[in-house]
Amino acid sequence: MSSNTFGTLFRFTTFGESHGPAIGCVVDGTPPLIPLSESDLQIWLDKRKPGTSRYTTQRQEPDTVRILSGVFEGRTTGTPIGLMIENVDARSKDYGDIVEKFRPGHADYTYWAKYGIRDYRGGGRQSARETAMRVAAGAIARLILNARLGVDVQIRGALVQMGPHKIDRSRWDWAEVNNNPFFCPDAKTASAWEGYLDGVRKNGSSAGAIIEVVAEGIPVGLGAPVYSKLDADLATALMGINAAKGVEIGAGFAAAAFSGEENADEMRVGSNGQIEFLSNHAGGILGGISTGQPIVARVAIKPTSSILSPRRTIDIHGQNTEIVTKGRHDPCVGIRGVPVAEAMMAVVLADHLLRHEAQCGPMKR
Repeated sequence: MSSNTFGTLFRFTTFGESHGPAIGCVVDGTPPLIPLSESDLQIWLDKRKPGTSRYTTQRQEPDTVRILSGVFEGRTTGTPIGLMIENVDARSKDYGDIVEKFRPGHADYTYWAKYGIRDYRGGGRQSARETAMRVAAGAIARLILNARLGVDVQIRGALVQMGPHKIDRSRWDWAEVNNNPFFCPDAKTASAWEGYLDGVRKNGSSAGAIIEVVAEGIPVGLGAPVYSKLDADLATALMGINAAKGVEIGAGFAAAAFSGEENADEMRVGSNGQIEFLSNHAGGILGGISTGQPIVARVAIKPTSSILSPRRTIDIHGQNTEIVTKGRHDPCVGIRGVPVAEAMMAVVLADHLLRHEAQCGPMKR
């Protein structure tokens, strides 16, 4: 299977399956002499790991990461960084009833049709279990950004919609994101989501979500105007997350309803002599290049396809049948998608920073 590598100068290759002995990745392109320990990665992996509340899958995986290579005496050496997480709570027997059946909404059929074989145990390679390694790579990317830019780059994600229920943006508070199990910046809406998702879960169903990711501290100049647009690469990264079905940058689709006057992010020179924007409909990117404003992106996540309600499907013999997917599944996979979206934002920004330095020298602030 090809296409398991992401990035250009900062790049990572993941391996492993949901119910295999381990998952892992090799991160290449990390500059030398950056302090790195397993604890630097674990803090982000703990945000994504399963079983943290009743609103996520109850699979109990500690997601303890091991650094296998690329670090000596606590600093990166510039060589490939090998990372591994052992799978300790796989329960493959849950999937015995779907060995020959395709789950609607999953990649079961397309994988089987393309490769002639599929790992039915939790989806194998198509499982969102693989995204743990993206989070680990994203943790390294954050360290690169901070080290090369000399500032604390903040990359924060939040769940802004669950099913049909949106947050109230007037109550947005980043401090609330870590105070509830949904990464929700609106405490009142987070409380309402509890009852909503309890009902969804008890019915054996699932709900979709929208994740918003914001990067602050990125200077003007990352990206390129034609084939390496920062927003295009960011859209690719976010669209590559499991269950992603749509991506917006800045105002996104809402910009189609704006007038030219409304959409224009007007500019002035501030009292300190620095350029200031009066709005940020562009989401911090103009012509494929960062503006120095916060970079804002949203990704729509579909409802988890593994549900208890009987669904019509076919089997590998071409016969019509029905399927019920048992096992331990997220009633809203978008929740644990928040740290994954943060990680993919980080790896794109780190990659573009190294590419900028290769062509233009150190980034000016």
